[in-house]
Amino acid sequence: MSFFPSLNEGATLDQVQAPFKEMYRHWGRFSDALMRGPGPLTVAERELIAAYTSGLNACSMCYHDHTMAATEFGVDPGVYKAVLDDIDTAPVEAKMKPVLRYARKLTQTPTQLTAADAKAVFDAGWSEGALHIAIMVCARFNCINRLVMGHGLQYTPAYGDVWRDHHGLSYLIPEER
Repeated sequence: MSFFPSLNEGATLDQVQAPFKEMYRHWGRFSDALMRGPGPLTVAERELIAAYTSGLNACSMCYHDHTMAATEFGVDPGVYKAVLDDIDTAPVEAKMKPVLRYARKLTQTPTQLTAADAKAVFDAGWSEGALHIAIMVCARFNCINRLVMGHGLQYTPAYGDVWRDHHGLSYLIPEER
């Protein structure tokens, strides 16, 4: 149940954003460019980082949204719990593991990040641009997770259907989709 009296049980992020359309119009354009635009990380990799970050934050709504999105873009559903349990044994490409470790540290203990953490990503074959995008995805989801949890939004099984039908795979506000 939302913490806001104006939001009904099962409220969605679209309902939270509705009174602030102009602000979220910019947020949606940024998010769409970050998550769907061209770049050194595939859309599936970006969605995996989003789902992983949301899982680390225990943000049930975003975790479910972005595991669904990542699956739509080809990530095996068995990956999500595995990376949360242990990146080292998770069935993801070895090249992706240092990126996920970086996202974990940025989410849980950002003051403990070091040049060695970035070097591990570069040594795995990623560019500075790829790490920048990974950081932006992680930062975006740390922010949106707090927006969702701050409003008391919760995932419900019915929300999955609403998400697919209404939100789909776009980050734009409803009237711009």
